[in-house]
Amino acid sequence: MAEPGPQSLSDVLAKLIALRGYARRQGDAQLQQAWTEVAGTQFASRTRALSIKRAVLHVAVAQSALHAELVSFHRQKLLAKFQAQFPHLKIKDLKFKLDSGVNPSQPTDE
Repeated sequence: MAEPGPQSLSDVLAKLIALRGYARRQGDAQLQQAWTEVAGTQFASRTRALSIKRAVLHVAVAQSALHAELVSFHRQKLLAKFQAQFPHLKIKDLKFKLDSGVNPSQPTDE
């Protein structure tokens, strides 16, 4: 069996990044930052962007009352805002999922 020859540094780094999941973590952080910009302080502290699957942004929500409010009253506005600010992500819909693991921050005086 022949020994492989030297590999380019870019190939080795690409494999390392994929192996360690660095790109995934960076992508998750960028998605969360984008969601925070769109959702604003009103919702960002009580929600978390989870993933994009088939052009749908999935968002975890801390409380059932907030979940109902987002689905009923804010979904279309947030979707339009996300599409305008981040058209390259090609988001076609938002889906909210109740998740008690979302860490809500202290209530604000709004």
